[in-house]
Amino acid sequence: MSISLSRKIIQMVSFLGILATIAITIYFFKLGVFKDINAMRGLVGDSIFLGPLIFIFIQIIQVVIPIIPGGISCAAGVLIFGPVAGFIYNYVGIFIGSVIIFLLSKQYGKPLILSLISDKTYNNYIGWVDNDKHFERLFTFAIFFPFSPDDALCLMAGLTKMTLKKFVMIMIFAKPFSIIIYSLVLIYGGTFLNSLLGF
Repeated sequence: MSISLSRKIIQMVSFLGILATIAITIYFFKLGVFKDINAMRGLVGDSIFLGPLIFIFIQIIQVVIPIIPGGISCAAGVLIFGPVAGFIYNYVGIFIGSVIIFLLSKQYGKPLILSLISDKTYNNYIGWVDNDKHFERLFTFAIFFPFSPDDALCLMAGLTKMTLKKFVMIMIFAKPFSIIIYSLVLIYGGTFLNSLLGF
């Protein structure tokens, strides 16, 4: 098989994969799984193997496509699967999605980033990338902090000289803490608010 034919096959498979992802995302959107925990629970179901895979895929989508709010899916993971399994599935999905957008940013740069985040967000953080060491420290802290715009910062990281290895190491050691805190705040904060207001 020639190199050109191999490239065409790879490009075709990639294109079909993108189309399939878009179609599934639209289907999930129509089901309301990104806005309603009960709808997500119904989609995931009780399957031991398929349920977690579907949920992880949902988490990947909500990272790669920033118009989807990640808060609901993060809380849903803990509510549906329990604190331990929910954390694991949340982390795996968010980790994979973050690596994807980092690599996409490395490949396609500013035009891709501006198609995914607002000009205001881009302008707020573009000054961070002028100094690689400074950005690396700020990025690590932001990923560690639970309510930072980490998806946007993962995109911005692609504009720096940060290697994939360095990015992965930061995500491995800093991201788990923010997911745990974020999930706890969403779940127990909402429960406390409901009891306080008498809902």
